Amino acid sequence: MDFLNHALTSFTTFFATIGPVEAAVLYAGFTAGLAANDRRRLAIRAVFIASLILLVFTLFGRPLLAQLGVSLAALKTAGGAILGLIAIDMIFSSPGARSKLTPKEGEEALNKDDIAIFPMATPLLAGPGAMSAGIVLAARAHGEFAQVAGVVAGLAAVLGLTLVLLLVAPAMAQFLGVTAQRVLMRVFGVLLAAIAVQSLFDGLKDAGFAG
Repeated sequence: MDFLNHALTSFTTFFATIGPVEAAVLYAGFTAGLAANDRRRLAIRAVFIASLILLVFTLFGRPLLAQLGVSLAALKTAGGAILGLIAIDMIFSSPGARSKLTPKEGEEALNKDDIAIFPMATPLLAGPGAMSAGIVLAARAHGEFAQVAGVVAGLAAVLGLTLVLLLVAPAMAQFLGVTAQRVLMRVFGVLLAAIAVQSLFDGLKDAGFAG
């Protein structure tokens, strides 16, 4: 049950912070002029690199922060605040306004020969929100194998789904349309907000500010 609970929570959190649907729509635009084989190669490479980045942050992010003197309570509180800001942006942003790229980054992305590393792997897939989510979720597992495995399973499921969506990105972007993308974004934004608040509560409780 611990494995399943953590896997479901992790799936929801990583889905919201990685944004597979948004990433696929942007990827369709970035690769519009490429052959199908090139799009497939870049998609696989982007997801592979993002997977390595997020796995490292999920499994080793907390020990690294511990070396910097950052407590678990501070990590949960900060992570909850970051996830909360992302959730608010997802729920209330106007159509097309939510993007993990600045205008300058977007312009650079369109002109780069290999977009697998930038902007796809990072910051679109393995961005600050997803990295923070991995650290917070792993911290909440308290080193229990089943719970950590659940976090990794949730991450793997989202990244697997992301790869599938990138591979079918052109067709998916046309099929979903703007309305369906907005509905998905807001639904997962609400779920992410609840997870963020719970993380804040846990951090404040661990720090002794709440009973």
